[in-house]
Amino acid sequence: MSMSEGRGGRERLVVVGGDAAGMSAASQARRLKDPGELEIVAFERGHFTSFSACGIPYWVGGEVPERDRLIARTPEEHRARGIDLRLRTEVTEIDVAGQRVRARDVDSGAESWTPYDKLVIATGARPVRPDLPGVDAPGVHGVQTLDDGQALLDTLARTRGRRAVVVGAGYIGVEMAEALINRGFEVTVVNRGKEPMSTLDPDMGRLVHRAMEGLGITMVDDAEVTKLLTGEDGRVRAVATEDAEYPADVVVLGIGVRPETALARAAGLPLGAHGGLLTDLAMRVRGHENIWAGGDCVEVLNLVSGQVQYVPLGTHANKHGQVIGTNAGGGYATFPGVVGTAVSKVCDLEIARTGLRGKDARRAGLRFETVTVESTSRAGYYPGAAPMTVKMLAESRTGRLLGVQIVGREGAAKRVDIAAVALTAQMTVEQMTALDLGYAPPFSPVWDPVLVAARKAAAKVRAGRQD
Repeated sequence: MSMSEGRGGRERLVVVGGDAAGMSAASQARRLKDPGELEIVAFERGHFTSFSACGIPYWVGGEVPERDRLIARTPEEHRARGIDLRLRTEVTEIDVAGQRVRARDVDSGAESWTPYDKLVIATGARPVRPDLPGVDAPGVHGVQTLDDGQALLDTLARTRGRRAVVVGAGYIGVEMAEALINRGFEVTVVNRGKEPMSTLDPDMGRLVHRAMEGLGITMVDDAEVTKLLTGEDGRVRAVATEDAEYPADVVVLGIGVRPETALARAAGLPLGAHGGLLTDLAMRVRGHENIWAGGDCVEVLNLVSGQVQYVPLGTHANKHGQVIGTNAGGGYATFPGVVGTAVSKVCDLEIARTGLRGKDARRAGLRFETVTVESTSRAGYYPGAAPMTVKMLAESRTGRLLGVQIVGREGAAKRVDIAAVALTAQMTVEQMTALDLGYAPPFSPVWDPVLVAARKAAAKVRAGRQD
């Protein structure tokens, strides 16, 4: 007798992880199947569900005035829709052969097994926390959950000193540097890369470096943190590298995240080179018909390079959840892959990228041409026109667009969406030059900066063919 037969024909879907991918999957499955057909049980070890982790730096910085604005759907709203959501309950084991999960109540320690017919793994990512002396001292914060954000805000409110050190200069590091500047702190960013934003090529990262220094942020690049020093009270007091010490009343770790796949690994599920779960196009875990995975715990196909990579972003997590919920609810959907689009900002500087960097293209064995153009966000004569730098990579001979990076002021970041669509459609830079983009002086020069780059790249590709 199957488990569903034992429940009068009703199947049970168990979801591990209550944020973007997990609850999107649960909600979509519920739209397709009512509670009489499909029971849905979701486990979440934290206090919150369906929240925007991407919004935490803006809450910490004060642009978003209160935490609850980051919550898309409360636990009560999920339960009202017939989802048995169990907060503060951590899944500690997945028994694949027995089709059940073991869960522990975080507060009481009580453990129990829950059988499933279908399983969704949406365990997310965990912040990289280096194994350094002093890293667990009071005043040192990671920023991944709403609880983390609240803990950091509490520290900022209590701290008398106004010196902050951010370790790492990726998206979270750069955004937290801005948040701390907004809170009136003196900010030092310690980064082991040669430039901030390693998701950009170094020449574009240099533009970010200059802008951050212009905001009064002290940038320490090419530096490895060796330890965190503490005072007599046990609290963090400085961040040390091999060459120097940087005084700190608060430290924020922005070193990135890794897939949270310890449960999956222990259950013998297939993981990729980056430690994320491997799935098929329907987001099923490879080799397992009734297990799906999505969000920050999976690896995805890059449609430009053809290689699998780890890209933890909320946009993907929500799409994964929609696909998983559709399939688990008896429908059919696929997630084809990503082109690697991401945007960020530090104060009024906007940073955007999509497709491949130079080193990504080289790793994929591609030959390519590169162009960089300087333009403006609006017609040069229109008030508020601001400089913008666009870098474009195109495949040699074919002219296929491979990647775009943009750094500039207002109006820079979302222009990358033009390139994201062109990448998805596998357009050449020559084809891009004919795109019928919106134009009026308040919005763009007559030749949009992205099209100026495409014209220059197309000319370079043509010249290369003639060599």
